[in-house]
Amino acid sequence: MILQLPRDMPALAREELERASVAGGQDYMPYHTQAIVDDNQLILHRSVDESGCVVAPWNVNGAGRLMVGSATLMERLAPYQLAVELARGKINQLRGQTSDWLMGGLLLPDDLAALIQGSTHIFSRAVTQAPAPQAEEEAQRALALGFQASEKLVGAYMNQVFQVRHLRQPHLDTALTCRLTPAALGDELDAAFADTFNAVTLPFSWADIEPEEGSYRWHEWDELVNWALQNNLPILGGPLVDFSGRGLPCWLWEKQTDLVSLCGRLTEFVSQTVERYQEQIKTWQVTAASNWAGVLALADEELLWLTVRLAEAVKQCSSDLELIVGIAQPWGDYLAHQERNQSPFLFADTLVRTGLRLAAINLEVLMAVSPRGSYCRDILDLSRLLDLYAILGMPLQVTLGYPSSSLADPLADSDQKLDAGQWRDGFTPEVQGEWATLFAGLSICKPYVRTVEWMSFRDTHPHQFPHCGLVDGAGKVKPALRFLSHLRAEHLK
Repeated sequence: MILQLPRDMPALAREELERASVAGGQDYMPYHTQAIVDDNQLILHRSVDESGCVVAPWNVNGAGRLMVGSATLMERLAPYQLAVELARGKINQLRGQTSDWLMGGLLLPDDLAALIQGSTHIFSRAVTQAPAPQAEEEAQRALALGFQASEKLVGAYMNQVFQVRHLRQPHLDTALTCRLTPAALGDELDAAFADTFNAVTLPFSWADIEPEEGSYRWHEWDELVNWALQNNLPILGGPLVDFSGRGLPCWLWEKQTDLVSLCGRLTEFVSQTVERYQEQIKTWQVTAASNWAGVLALADEELLWLTVRLAEAVKQCSSDLELIVGIAQPWGDYLAHQERNQSPFLFADTLVRTGLRLAAINLEVLMAVSPRGSYCRDILDLSRLLDLYAILGMPLQVTLGYPSSSLADPLADSDQKLDAGQWRDGFTPEVQGEWATLFAGLSICKPYVRTVEWMSFRDTHPHQFPHCGLVDGAGKVKPALRFLSHLRAEHLK
């Protein structure tokens, strides 16, 4: 596929287009795509010979630098105007979702209906002026209004869903939790944590527990478990094994070279941890990023096999325990540059079909951070993603994270960079707070989401992702913590 670019497009925006891909299939996931920016054209090559949608990073006025999708395009020699096709895709998505929700009983405010009509009218002008340069200007205006209308549409949907759910249940059962490591709390923040969250997640790190082979350090985790019990906070254990390799002890790689031996070591640690705390912790996220290839395993089949073995190790400890497995990059960003047999959605579907008795599937909605996170998307894209995974018939757990600063973060993993787009004005505590309110609020309102989890609590201790905590490096509470507290007070137990 060949797509014409605006002539005045900045160099940085052109470089970002190398992340573009063609998506398709029932789950709308990317195909392995080679993206080339040549002069004023974006050229996309792939081995699959069928129609699809172009998915490309794009600067949208007022919305940020987001991943935007076109409508379905056929392969042809004549170039498409990329700006016009992205506007067509957004307006099509907006109108289609509006129609679906109206049939479900949504009451559409008059100002929102006018905004949708206005964005459609401007897009119509763009189409009729193509391929003239004026078409690109109108397309940019249509895109901006389309994203604005999408956010208002999701807001109307959330308000009405909450109203209906609260008629039946004044305070919802959804768990609002945050990952917490030893020493991440101080006395002055204990109350803030307990006021905001109605549960706590303890991601037991093997590297911290057994820094040297055979030498265990459980006491810090024992104290954290006791603290949670004293504060009447239900505990979610895990993730016990992160398939990205984080949290695994260095000595493990010195001795284990094949997958079977590695699996034996991993299941031993999982079993020891679960057996120690199974009386206090009844729900365990066994894995994070089970679909993530390259560290523990390379092929989808190996990743599936290892995930099942780890889950079975937990079940052998007690059949009454609830199991959760984690999926990274649920939009399938990595598929654009990796040859894989299964998309994240199909990977999760295969796990469900293995017969594992899972309590939930965990989806990592970590934005703007790569290589682990997803490129930034808007709130309507999240709503559609959650609805897609709900088709599996399995409750969902959503893990959220967005950075509050673009400055260097010496306590974060050095390989995680802020180079995957930005939401609205970028990376500030205020923008992070707005993002948390909107994305956590939508996740909470979905009836099939049983748990909403924030990625980390404090930036003052070693953490995986830069500036994604709710307390900054100086120990100051960020706005996101207060906004999450308001969500909990308004909607949850």
